[in-house]
Amino acid sequence: MIICISSKGKDLNSEVDPRFGRCPYFLIINTEEMEKIEYISNESAMTAGGAGIQAAQTVTKAGVEVVITGNIGPNAFQTLSSAGIKIVTGATGTIKEILEKYDKDEFKEIQAPTVGSHAGMRG
Repeated sequence: MIICISSKGKDLNSEVDPRFGRCPYFLIINTEEMEKIEYISNESAMTAGGAGIQAAQTVTKAGVEVVITGNIGPNAFQTLSSAGIKIVTGATGTIKEILEKYDKDEFKEIQAPTVGSHAGMRG
């Protein structure tokens, strides 16, 4: 399973960023090969608008099957859902802690956005 976690940093000790569209990095983790972890800089983090859509397109191109984040807005939610990507929200703590919780099936997929448009601009 290839998952993406919105992150404030580039490694497993980094904190989850609660914002999907405006997080600095996406950590891409293949849960079958835990040693193979890569990060993608979120080029849309500082855009004036459309950050959620652009961020969702970026992780879709990476072949992600699941996105784990703190919150997700309607545009990113729609883009990811349309691509068949499962979305999990409510994540807090380090990337390592999130992976442990995910492995124990402590997260549930959401069926709707958790914040309104432009919520990440206030964070």
